[in-house]
Amino acid sequence: MRIRIAEDKASFLQSLLLTTDNPQGVFLTYADAVVFAVSLGRLYRYRVALTRIAKEPSPISIEIFVSRGYGYLFSLLKFTKEWNDGQQDNFNYTEALAEENIRLFEEYANGGLEILQQQLRGAIDYTHRILLILSREGKSDSLPLPTDFDLRYFLS
Repeated sequence: MRIRIAEDKASFLQSLLLTTDNPQGVFLTYADAVVFAVSLGRLYRYRVALTRIAKEPSPISIEIFVSRGYGYLFSLLKFTKEWNDGQQDNFNYTEALAEENIRLFEEYANGGLEILQQQLRGAIDYTHRILLILSREGKSDSLPLPTDFDLRYFLS
């Protein structure tokens, strides 16, 4: 199974990758950038369905996410969706990588990329702007709900 990227977010996602040709980038891998976007999308409860799929970057294998320690997010997204929908008694942990979980992951990634794209519009230094986003979220007056993602994880 693979995580697909929306065609309209593909070039933006590529701009987030730190390479020798792109010193403005912030993330070492597409998987890292997508997980950050998923976290942002989930934090704001903003999902956007994918209509057209990008050819580049090509869909990212689930194994890459798992190898980088992000495998739990697939289960967590499904769990928090069902919990928020009042279906916590029906949650099945064995369905962690079911198609619906992949779809949720892709939709939150797409929504998070949209939010991030708006937040970074006009920024010269993506790193600085992302740190401001993380700082703002970290200084929230209220503690995040247990089902929210804590974006401060990306500060380390």
